[in-house]
Amino acid sequence: MKHSIYRHILATVAAVVAAIGLASCDGLIYDGEGDCDPYYKVRFVYDRNMKFADAFPSEVRSVTLYVIDDRTGRVVLTRHESGEALSAPGYMMDIEVEPGTYTLVAWCGEGHRTHFGVADTDIKTGLQCSLGARKAHIPGPWGTDGSRVDDCLDYLYHGRLDAQDFPSTQGTHIYTVSLTKDTNDIHVMLQHLSGEPLDASQFTITITDENGLMDWDNSLMADERLTYFPWHTRSGTAGIDVPDYTDTEADVPGRSRAITQVSAALGELTVGRLMADRRRSSWLNIYNAEGERIVRLPYIDYFLLEKSERHRAMPDQEYLDRRDDYSMVFFLDRDNRWSKTYIHVNAWRMVVQTVDTL
Repeated sequence: MKHSIYRHILATVAAVVAAIGLASCDGLIYDGEGDCDPYYKVRFVYDRNMKFADAFPSEVRSVTLYVIDDRTGRVVLTRHESGEALSAPGYMMDIEVEPGTYTLVAWCGEGHRTHFGVADTDIKTGLQCSLGARKAHIPGPWGTDGSRVDDCLDYLYHGRLDAQDFPSTQGTHIYTVSLTKDTNDIHVMLQHLSGEPLDASQFTITITDENGLMDWDNSLMADERLTYFPWHTRSGTAGIDVPDYTDTEADVPGRSRAITQVSAALGELTVGRLMADRRRSSWLNIYNAEGERIVRLPYIDYFLLEKSERHRAMPDQEYLDRRDDYSMVFFLDRDNRWSKTYIHVNAWRMVVQTVDTL
């Protein structure tokens, strides 16, 4: 009888304690947390690409997050994580701050700690990212203004989430930071109209821009002129199967077909963020062995010109941010000058026409 009374008393006490605990946590139980404190987590998404799919787990291997108190504009927390942990399913970064209103700024990718650098500051407006892979110019027809960049730049990403409420209510609160890729790979190919061999060492490809300094919000700041050079060049040939249209049996299985060898020279460059509002001030130049400039054009104009009709409604800046890989093919005449008739951009053939303007 006594044991029964004791069990009844213990059960009643346990029920009262549980009721008090539930009341203090708004009647909710949070598995794995063990108390009523709020928990804050940040997830990162890189779906601002042409696939509209999250490529963060497969592409981004380094993240630095800055948590900024909106009342003071100061950085109250900096967290860095890198390596394979970022590719784990459901990866999120834990952050510990007092409840309040915060802005999140992220510089990501291996590039932000290698070829680029973020200022060491505790003020939001000081979180600028600068291209550090700058070198003195080698004398040449491209001039000596600004700096030279000829590295294969590690990829750089930026993310921002403004004025987020971090409540004092218990539970797990998740904030999503969407990333924009700030580096672009550009492949430039030269090919003779006649099919004659080309030697990549006989040409110099450059891209000039002023896009080496990004502000905390990823806008470009005033910077010196940067001249990007290929970090890799090569010459090569490829075979093209050309049927003999005078032979009525040319398509008979097993019958031999003519193979034409095409020679080309290729240069690969990596540049900073492309901006639609600078499309007329960013230039691609190609020089021959004599130092003569044989190509000069506003390459961003051409990139936007080949925007597919299915993406026509997409703003130009969004299109440039989503794409990160471009190719251009120039056809040269017998004097190694660009035949200004047409150009291929990302496999699109563009006919160049001269238009007289007043």
